[in-house]
Amino acid sequence: MFKMFDYYKKSRTKSFHLFSILSFALIIFVITFSDRLISNFSSSHSIAFVSKNSSEQPLRSTFVHKSILSKKEKIVKEEEEIEDHVNLMPLFNLTEEQRISWFKKKLTEFSILKSTRLSRQFSSRVNKFFNTKSCRVQLFMTWISPANSFGRREFFALETLFKSHPKGCLIILSRTLDSPRGARILSPLTQLGYKVVAVTPELSFLFNSTPVESWFDDLKNGRKDPGEIPLAQNLSNLIRLAVLYKYGGVYLDTDFIILKDFSRLRNSIGAQSISANGNWTRLNNAVLIFDKKHPLLYKFMEEFAFSFDGNKWGQNGPYLVSRVVERLMTSTQKNQLNFTVLPPISFYPVDWIRIPGFFMKSNTRSHSRWIEAKLLQLSGETYGVHLWNKQSSSMKIEQGSIIGRLISEHCLLCKDIYSS
Repeated sequence: MFKMFDYYKKSRTKSFHLFSILSFALIIFVITFSDRLISNFSSSHSIAFVSKNSSEQPLRSTFVHKSILSKKEKIVKEEEEIEDHVNLMPLFNLTEEQRISWFKKKLTEFSILKSTRLSRQFSSRVNKFFNTKSCRVQLFMTWISPANSFGRREFFALETLFKSHPKGCLIILSRTLDSPRGARILSPLTQLGYKVVAVTPELSFLFNSTPVESWFDDLKNGRKDPGEIPLAQNLSNLIRLAVLYKYGGVYLDTDFIILKDFSRLRNSIGAQSISANGNWTRLNNAVLIFDKKHPLLYKFMEEFAFSFDGNKWGQNGPYLVSRVVERLMTSTQKNQLNFTVLPPISFYPVDWIRIPGFFMKSNTRSHSRWIEAKLLQLSGETYGVHLWNKQSSSMKIEQGSIIGRLISEHCLLCKDIYSS
């Protein structure tokens, strides 16, 4: 660009010099006008997309459709962006010492680790919510991503949950949903009288007097290697154990379609897969149903603190619960802990490899028969269908598909099923 400018400056004739200046000015005018035109067009026709956590693809906001936010909303949006812990990840291939050094420098950016005025009210808010409501079942979820990424898929999980459990009380442990925007997202349900609230968790309280208390202290003080996997993802695995240990009830991931009431289940965990002889081969922690202070939850937390590895996916989640229960099966404590392993048909009737087929509409007569047979099977012993969001979040729900029909039959508001 500077060379071009020098070229005009060194022109040999005045006429050519004048012509060059006018031409240059015209080019600048056209570029400026075009930029303004494109900018105006983009502003009036833009669609906002938001980022999910590492296991999910982008989804649009559930109910917030305004492209221009008020001053207060902008502040909330900025706070939510700070909460995007997924972006707080060290570079790959660092040594343990290098990751710990990076983590110490970034500690102040991990909002999930901070104790705030709002988080310190966690215990009183939870107790007040459960004590002042007539709760047939205490339900918990976690949400560690920005509020504006809580999309239609997640909202269908809430709809189907309350369709099956109209007298249930749901607490979503989330800093981002515990906000004006989060309240608006949940308002279609609260306005209908369903009992759901987002509460900012106080992790020090949740982990106090548990096997992970000292582990968490070391983490907060930069003495633990967080690993390459997003820390918030691993903390979510731990939070669900701690909240059930403190309060008892049901924990659910947000990528479920609930089909029927499971409030009569007690002290249960679901098998994800079984062998040919009917023995389970892998458990999953996406659904946990346990009484307050159940000893198995305590053992899960012991294992978390003892074997934490932030570099292996599943190490602190599904693999953890599988390891602990497998050891118990061969120990003398097998019959002392009082818990049930539910078969895959209960909550994991389709595995993550085959879940895309549940989103597809019928394209042949045999495929149509398979869909009808599968729906009949699900209407029997299945309490809910895990959607394996990491694999399915980018897939469109096709009309007539298994997922489309399940949502249609079990939703409350039933908005935009096939555009989610």
